[in-house]
Amino acid sequence: MAQSEPDVFQNNKRSNWLRMRTLLVLRWFAVAGQIGAVLAARYIYDLQLEIGLIALVIGAPVLVNVVSYFLYPENRRLTEGQADLLIGFDLLQLGLLLYLTGGLNNPFALLILAPITVASTILPLRSTLILGGTGLVIVTALWFINIPIMTQSGAPLILPDLFVFGFWLSLVIGVIFVGIYARQVTQETLSMGEALVATQMALAREQKLTDLGGVVAAAAHELGTPLATIKLVSSELIDELQDKDDLREDALLIREQADRCRDILRSMGRAGKEDNLLRYAPIETVIREACEPHMDRGKTVEFQTLPPDEGPLRQPDIFRRPEIIHGIRNLAQNAVDFASSTVRIEISWSASVISVRISDDGPGFPHSVFGRIGDPFVRSRRSGEDRRQRPGYEGMGLGLFIAKTLLERSGANLGFANGGGRALSGLRGGAIVSAEWPRAAIEATSETSRGALGENSPIT
Repeated sequence: MAQSEPDVFQNNKRSNWLRMRTLLVLRWFAVAGQIGAVLAARYIYDLQLEIGLIALVIGAPVLVNVVSYFLYPENRRLTEGQADLLIGFDLLQLGLLLYLTGGLNNPFALLILAPITVASTILPLRSTLILGGTGLVIVTALWFINIPIMTQSGAPLILPDLFVFGFWLSLVIGVIFVGIYARQVTQETLSMGEALVATQMALAREQKLTDLGGVVAAAAHELGTPLATIKLVSSELIDELQDKDDLREDALLIREQADRCRDILRSMGRAGKEDNLLRYAPIETVIREACEPHMDRGKTVEFQTLPPDEGPLRQPDIFRRPEIIHGIRNLAQNAVDFASSTVRIEISWSASVISVRISDDGPGFPHSVFGRIGDPFVRSRRSGEDRRQRPGYEGMGLGLFIAKTLLERSGANLGFANGGGRALSGLRGGAIVSAEWPRAAIEATSETSRGALGENSPIT
């Protein structure tokens, strides 16, 4: 059993994430900080700076911001290339400003990490590597090439070479570490967000199918009585119109069409509507219903109920909740996909818990991803045998994530294991997934379970 998922969200791109307004606002903050630092250095500490050149360098982003406000709407989304240019411009502007103010002798050289961090969170890996490499080149160049800051007496403010080397090394490590850290956290957040959206879509789809089944069954149930009446009356008319062939043919046609309607409704769903028969059923019935789409795919699917030695022997009735049906269906699909020949589904219960155990005789979970089973977008290297069995499969774990999330939402505790010789008697290997619910979480109450169904509620 391995991990599968729908095709949704397989194209994981980061384009058009960021509004231009966001970068422009950040740039205004940067410009304000740069102006404040220069003014403090000049008029509080009496340091000698290249004020004219510094003003030109600080004025450049101000000009770009003003022009951008007039040319582009505030809600404009940046493409990858536009974001590259804007962040690269900020990186070069900051590097040039540091060149005019002492290079790595300036403690504000630490701010070179800011554009790298922004790039790591919003840009693809290629762009992040380019900007990160540019940042490392700028930091290295500032070590050797810069205009020193002069005191009022004309003495340059220069740190010892060992301190400059240490500062350079810390910036290099910081660019690499912060870039990797920010990217990894953002990627995890993105993957989890997309997987949760896919889970909600799957649950909504299952809920719609469940609701549709109820409506169809309700229609079949409600129309059954008038169709029976039509058939009865038409049969009586046929008997009374023996000497009127034209009218008798019309009555026969009416009865035939009534029978046809009955057959159509019978094929659309079971009799009943929003009643208890549709709301809950014995645990084995619900599990079989969930696994039904995968029972005729060339593999043997065996069901086994294991009543407890002590406690209630009768199967518990559980609600037909979309989370349970879709989650079990995903697990059954994975088992059938990777089984060699047989899948076994064991259902057991006790006075306090209800358990479902799905096992197969396939290769089992890959050891490389065993500790991350149930996480979204987890890839594993596929074996040659696996590629032959499923040539078009490119699993990323989203299917198991959806199943795990939905079943845990219904109150289940899930366990994953490789069975060795225990998965199926007489067979080795295979994966095992077990789901265990407290009975109170999914069981129909004793007042509604297996008792009188009561009056059907009307459709609203």
